[in-house]
Amino acid sequence: MRRFLSLSYILVFFVIPARSQVVYEMKDCIRTGLEKNFSLLITKNNEAISKNNFTIGNAGYLPTLDLSSRHTGTFNDVTKKLTDGTQTVSKGEYNTTTAGSLSLGLTIFDGFSVNTTYKKLGELKQVGELNSQMTIENLIADIVSGYVNYIQQVQLYKNLKYAVKLSKERLRIDEDRYLLGSGSKLQVLQSRVYLNSDSSRLSKQRESVRATQIRLNELMAVENLGGQFESKDTSISINHELFYEKLLEETLTSNTSLRIAGKNKTISEYDRKLVLGRSYPYFTANSGYNYSLYTYSASAISRQITDGLNYGVTLGFNIFDGLNQRRSIRNSAIDVQNKELKYQEAEQGVKADLITIYSAYSNYLRLITLEHQNLETATENLDIAMERYKLGSLSGIDLREVQKSLLDARESLLSVQYQAKLAEISLLLISGRIMDYYK
Repeated sequence: MRRFLSLSYILVFFVIPARSQVVYEMKDCIRTGLEKNFSLLITKNNEAISKNNFTIGNAGYLPTLDLSSRHTGTFNDVTKKLTDGTQTVSKGEYNTTTAGSLSLGLTIFDGFSVNTTYKKLGELKQVGELNSQMTIENLIADIVSGYVNYIQQVQLYKNLKYAVKLSKERLRIDEDRYLLGSGSKLQVLQSRVYLNSDSSRLSKQRESVRATQIRLNELMAVENLGGQFESKDTSISINHELFYEKLLEETLTSNTSLRIAGKNKTISEYDRKLVLGRSYPYFTANSGYNYSLYTYSASAISRQITDGLNYGVTLGFNIFDGLNQRRSIRNSAIDVQNKELKYQEAEQGVKADLITIYSAYSNYLRLITLEHQNLETATENLDIAMERYKLGSLSGIDLREVQKSLLDARESLLSVQYQAKLAEISLLLISGRIMDYYK
């Protein structure tokens, strides 16, 4: 009866209920994340702003046209004292002025700043696109890592379920021996302790599985963060065809952070040209139409209207501004140098990361082969140990060690596979090939 209750307790409390759930492929997770992730949507909005700013009008190529109107009035008492000693007093003089103007302005030459500004806006637009691309790449890397981590946690859960199964079988053997008089109560109690310990670990692992589900739901920005799902993939697949020389070539040409650093260097060069442009003369033209209406309540003239066209050109040149122009030119040259140093620093950092991660990736591939061999050996050892234990030629402690060796071998293989996959993801991210997971 005790054995029946123990088995029922384990089945009810620990076994995941069989029910229909959403089944995700890796591409499904990526697609959902690219559609809904909040950080990505914000970055795309910023990209739209940079695109909207890239216009010839924002650069200064187009003329400006302003229309304005104004109406003013005065209500005064006027006292006039004449030279002959007489004076006149006029109360309540009411005068009004109504004016309107249409003005047109155009910059003809401003030290090439208009053309330079337009090119700079184009670079800023591309930086906005690259920022979106980098956000997409990082999001895909996070989703793939989360998806693979979920597979790992599920496999660890199944591994612990197998441990519980082994402990249940051992408890059954010990209880049968005890009932037949060939075993001791101590062995039964020890087997029950092992079963409870494995069941406790299984319960904790179940929470780890739920945590990875919630994290993946968060990355995908789904409404039901607590929604449960299953992965179509049941094992971690590793790409064994990544080669350092090709990755290095792709990194130097396609790495998004390097491309952004290159764009920032170009933008700093345009900023320097804009500063230098202030050393040139400037030439502007303007034209307009004016209309004015004046009314007088106490004057020989009751109404006056003036209207007509006006035009003008302006040629200017800054002769001295307190040496500020000279200072700005020096600072802009230093900024260009800093952007070049930052690019070199970024390139060096990317190369160092590539070497480090590729070394780890290669090592993990070798370890996977060894861990597979260890798992095969541990599985064979357990089969032999269980037969010997049933025959009574193996102690309970020795059997537990053999069981633990098998479970450790499986966990070790899963861990190495997971680390190898993370290294693979990092290599594809650095080399600009992370979109391969979405093809």
